[in-house]
Amino acid sequence: MSLSLVTAGESHGPALVAIVTGLPAGLVLDRGAIDADLGRRQQGYGRSPRQRLEQDEVEVLAGVRHGRTLGTPLCLLVRNRDHENWAWGMSPWPTEGEPSGKGTEAVTLPRPGHADLAGAMKFGLADVRDALERASARQTAVEVAAGAVAKPLLGEVDVEVGGAVLEVGGAADEEERRAVIDAAREDRETLGGIVEVRARGVPPGLGSYATRRERLDARLAAALMGIQAVKGVEIGGGFALAGQRGSEVHDEIVRDERGLYRETNRAGGIEAGVSNGEEIVLRAAMKPLPTLMRPLASVDLESGEPAQALVERSDTAAVEALAVVAEAAVAFELARAAREKFGGDSLGDFVAAWRAYLERIPWAPR
Repeated sequence: MSLSLVTAGESHGPALVAIVTGLPAGLVLDRGAIDADLGRRQQGYGRSPRQRLEQDEVEVLAGVRHGRTLGTPLCLLVRNRDHENWAWGMSPWPTEGEPSGKGTEAVTLPRPGHADLAGAMKFGLADVRDALERASARQTAVEVAAGAVAKPLLGEVDVEVGGAVLEVGGAADEEERRAVIDAAREDRETLGGIVEVRARGVPPGLGSYATRRERLDARLAAALMGIQAVKGVEIGGGFALAGQRGSEVHDEIVRDERGLYRETNRAGGIEAGVSNGEEIVLRAAMKPLPTLMRPLASVDLESGEPAQALVERSDTAAVEALAVVAEAAVAFELARAAREKFGGDSLGDFVAAWRAYLERIPWAPR
């Protein structure tokens, strides 16, 4: 038994949709908690005015009855409230009458750093909007909703996941972060940063070394690298470990009355692709966003002439949002690994298998 997630939707289309399969029956979902995570994603210093327009809320179209999952596919929907301004430009069907609103003209000025040019060449597009709408980070809204569904499942087996900002534009202190964001906004620039996600209570044994596809570290890294603008991921000590000796790196094994554990955690909770019972620690590096109010040089795909890249509404910094999206991505992937390990069609079966496993191994959460 495993979880799966498929999403659909464009940045300025009618809505974003997620379909989650593999949830056990009987899991209690809290609509307020899902909406709270959607709200967290929209907050943060340096965000664009669009976040005040959207005020995301989840709608459940299938898979839940009276607040409990049915064990059938779960369908989540988050509407794009700004779509009313793009109804003509983003209509699924050929339109009639005079063009009105936004998105009515073809985009032929690709932005360096975005999917615009690569997408246009890959799919043979004359209008770059056909690529940029799906490549937009707007789709992370429904992915956060899916992560918010995974969290209560993890909670049933005493796992907690949390994300936090470590730095923005090289600044770690919150006041300094605000100052560098203000300066970047004044210069019509954008900033990136680093976030960290920690998962507590993860038992040993999630993932596997048997195949590359099953390795938990590879799966979590892929989940984070799949988020727009993420350019690097490290686990535990990460790249710093490459410059140290083995005796300085590997976490020695000790035992107390609760079982086996490590007094250090340089491995970040994963060894050989398998969780080892320590806190899972991951970090993701986000590049500056590619839409600049002071656009970079590009080429007009229609005329072939040099031009400035497309300018469209953008955040100055969205690192705080990344912390929420990364938290959701890690939660979903850990829930997927837990479903593979413990199975069960009902929540009771899932939890019973987890408890039986803990009775078998010499380990207890710390």
